[in-house]
Amino acid sequence: MTSSTPTPGELLKIAIDVARDAADTAYRMRAEGVFVAATKTTVTDVVTAADRAVERQVLDVLATLRPDDSVLGEEYGGGTAGEASSGVRWIVDPIDGTVNYLYGLPYCAVSLAAEVDGEVVAGVVRNLFTGEEWTATVGGGAWRAGERLRCSTETDLGQALVATGFGYDPRRRSHQARVLAELIPHVRDIRRQGAAALDLCLAAEGRVDAYYEKGLAAWDQAAGALVAAEAGLRVGGLGGRPAGPDLVIAAPSALFVPLHDRLADLDASGGP
Repeated sequence: MTSSTPTPGELLKIAIDVARDAADTAYRMRAEGVFVAATKTTVTDVVTAADRAVERQVLDVLATLRPDDSVLGEEYGGGTAGEASSGVRWIVDPIDGTVNYLYGLPYCAVSLAAEVDGEVVAGVVRNLFTGEEWTATVGGGAWRAGERLRCSTETDLGQALVATGFGYDPRRRSHQARVLAELIPHVRDIRRQGAAALDLCLAAEGRVDAYYEKGLAAWDQAAGALVAAEAGLRVGGLGGRPAGPDLVIAAPSALFVPLHDRLADLDASGGP
């Protein structure tokens, strides 16, 4: 980070303001009526007009506020705002949990993270229905509603409530279902809520004990993973690899290894 690069706290302030306005737009568009604008990987992997409108709003605002930064977004891919010469990259998921949004289920969020020289240093996740907002800066902790977050202290995998999610490809879902069927006898229970960023935030404050999922893109997990890590969770992939598309595991230190080993045995990162 150079002397001219904003601090994580300064980047977080921008992220919060942008995410709040984006969430307001998404909520208003949901109230006005939502429709499917396109599909992505499969016919069940939908894009709404709001996804595109919200991401365009974020891109436009960041282009004005930070014209030398780059932006990675779910709907417009690697589109950049300006020259991308600052070392700062923003990672945005305009509506994480689009299917929930489509059905009016209050479990979807705007996720926005700031990355400096390849490291995520600030992030915000805002539930656009409830207004719940989780924030974090690297080394500065994770927070919601003015309270610093601490992850679960559970040490027994058999007593752990574990969140997960499924992909949209039917073959991948079949593989994930087989993994889940073998895992569930070894944990307290499973929760599948349909929004990775929010799952990571719930794990950060111990509303679930741990989380894992295969197939997450950077925009799915950038902000949420920082919130989780800053709340004390260990966040990683299999075999010492970083969290990524192959697998994301977020768990307290005492649970990470047994959950990791069980998922490795079940080939959770395998399949389509």
